[in-house]
Order: sequence, then C-alpha cells, then structure tokens
Amino acid sequence: MSKSVLNIKVGDTLDANLTRAASMMSALDRGETPEPYFGIGFPDVSQLFSVFTPCRWNMLAMLREGGAMTVAELSRRLKRNYKNVHNDVEKLIEWQVVAKDENGRIHVPYSEIMVDVLLPHGQAA
Repeated sequence: MSKSVLNIKVGDTLDANLTRAASMMSALDRGETPEPYFGIGFPDVSQLFSVFTPCRWNMLAMLREGGAMTVAELSRRLKRNYKNVHNDVEKLIEWQVVAKDENGRIHVPYSEIMVDVLLPHGQAA
C-alpha cells in the first residue's frame, strides 16, 4: 500500500516544521483529517548524498519499476553484489524509505519522492 509522498528537505528550518505541525493540529481541532505528511530532513546536501547515493537511487527506481522483491532478486536485477545491496536496503529501511511486506519482500511504500533543497543565504547565482 502506498503512503503517498515522501518529502525530503535539505536546509529545512525548525520554524517551517513547527508551522507544518501547528497547521495539522489546527485541522484536527476543527475536526478535519489533515493530509498525511511523511518527511526526512537534512541540514545540508552532503548529508543527503551520504544517505541517497547514486546506487541507492538506482535501487529505488528498480523497486518502483519492478514492485516488491527479495534482496536477492534486487541484487540480480541491479547486477550488484548481494552484501552491498543488503547493506543499502538496511540503510534505506532505517530511513523508512523502503519497507518489508508481510512476505519479507522489500518495496517503496510511497507513490512519489519529492526532494526540496533550500539554497544557503547569499550563495545563489
């Protein structure tokens, strides 16, 4: 089952997170059901790239294309070493980007992943 959108934010501020939380709490107070929000925040791009390496992005693309599968099947399709794929899967499970289904197969539980990078002040072209 899809969890909707995973929002990955780089340079997100505490104020932005508090505003989002306050908005959701206000909606609940009004008896409304707020839109679910799933997010990961990073202080800078280097930390984002330490978690979301090119190999891991390829893995996510393969899982979205092929659906739920075992780590062994994923490593065969990616033509990568099983141990390395397993380690990458474990890291992405830790960050809740991939999940295991009831049969132990891994999948991406989001319909899309949005990446938003806030440029540092004074460094824009």
